[in-house]
Parts: sequence; C-alpha cells; structure tokens
Amino acid sequence: MKITCAIIDDEYLARQYIRDYVDRLPMLELVGDYDSPLMILEKLNEGAIDILFLDIQMPDISGLDFLKTINPQPFVIFTTAYKEFALEGYEHNVIDYLLKPFSFDRFLKAVNKAIDRINKEKALVNNKVTSPESIAPVPVIKDHFMTIRADRKWYKINFDDLIYIEGQKAYVTFHTRTRKITALISLKELEKSLPPGRFIRIHKSFIVSIRHVETLEGNMVGIYGQKLSVGSSYRKNVYNLFKIQQQEKNIPYEDSEPS
Repeated sequence: MKITCAIIDDEYLARQYIRDYVDRLPMLELVGDYDSPLMILEKLNEGAIDILFLDIQMPDISGLDFLKTINPQPFVIFTTAYKEFALEGYEHNVIDYLLKPFSFDRFLKAVNKAIDRINKEKALVNNKVTSPESIAPVPVIKDHFMTIRADRKWYKINFDDLIYIEGQKAYVTFHTRTRKITALISLKELEKSLPPGRFIRIHKSFIVSIRHVETLEGNMVGIYGQKLSVGSSYRKNVYNLFKIQQQEKNIPYEDSEPS
C-alpha cells in the first residue's frame, strides 16, 4: 500500500522539483500539489494525506499558522527558504525541516523518517509492535504528578504544570508551562487514568487542565494564552465547567470537530 502525500507551496518551480523527487520514490503516491493551503482543507479533514510537504512563507496564510488549524494532522515536512523558522516548526511536532534548495538525498532522509513514524503507528494499531524500544510503558499516575517514558528517558510531569494534552494518532504530546513532551501513548487510555476533577476532554484530540482554562468563546476554549477547539461531542463538558445554564446555551457555535 502506497503512502499518500501532497505539496503546498506558492512557488511553481518549488512544487515542480518536489514533484520530481516524489516521482522517484515508488512508495509515495502524490495526491496533488497546491499553491495555497486553503485548497487542500477537505482532503486533510478526511485524513486522506499521510505526508504533507508544506512551505512556510505564503500569501494566504503561513505554513506555521495553517499547521495549527489542521486536525487530524498528517506527518508534516516543512520546505522553506527561511531557516529562522526551524525551531518553531519543531515545536509543532513536524517530522523534518528542509531548507531550499535541498538535494534528493536530503529529501529521501526526511521521507524515510516520516515512513518510519507511519509504520510504527500502524504496528501499534494492529498490536504488532513487539520491540521494547518502540513501546512506551504505561504512565505512572500519582496524586500530584505522573511519570512517562519518551525518547528513552523518564519524565516527571507535575499536574499543576500540565496545561493540556494533545492526541496525534498513536502519539500524545504533553504541553506544560515550560516544555512539550511527545510519547507513544493512547489518549483514550490516558484519559481513564488521569485524576478526576483536574482534567476534562474538550475534543477528540484535546484534554485540558481545568485550572488553566480561562475563557469560552463560541467553539474555542482559551487556555494559557492559546485557543483550542471544542468538539461537539464534548460541548456539555465545557458548558458544565463554565456553569452555563440551559437557556444560555443558544450561543453561536460552529462545530470544529470533523466527523
């Protein structure tokens, strides 16, 4: 089975040479190339793309800002001429960062990293992962903290510091006040283990810390200076948190959670 990919870049020549690279790799199937991120939203929401080659500097919306809106998120490889965005890109859990103009060898290295992650997730879903290095032990939950294993290290996360938890297919990213930690954990199983009264699920991809929730505006929760989408299935949780009465629930609401 081939791995699907797409290219978003406002420069025609850049799209052309990335297409040429993709054509050399028989395991990749190009869904399309686009000069604007807004043209690919439907396919992304359908989960039809495994790997996204994404430019950063574009007229309609920057690649970084666009990445924040994607859910579910494919495996993203940034392709850009601006190296100053590399650090911020990695903070959004991108697979790799290719600085234009890049060679085919460098392109292949990035693709192989993405395929490795894809294969690990598929193996996890199919219960075929057997290597101890590829399985993260179940988190240890205590009254005020948890310990998790990621990157071959153990991390202690204090619940007071944990802002929200983001599910990304078979991975979970813990967003704390000072760092981000990504581990191979099921968000659904993690939710069952978290201490009641401290966290609530607001979206199929987000569990948030109650103490850090600040605002509710339409279908967006404000938490620690960020805005996260509220899924229709979890709307009641958020209303209850804000003590919103039934007669107040007729506020404008645009459902943001894909079915």
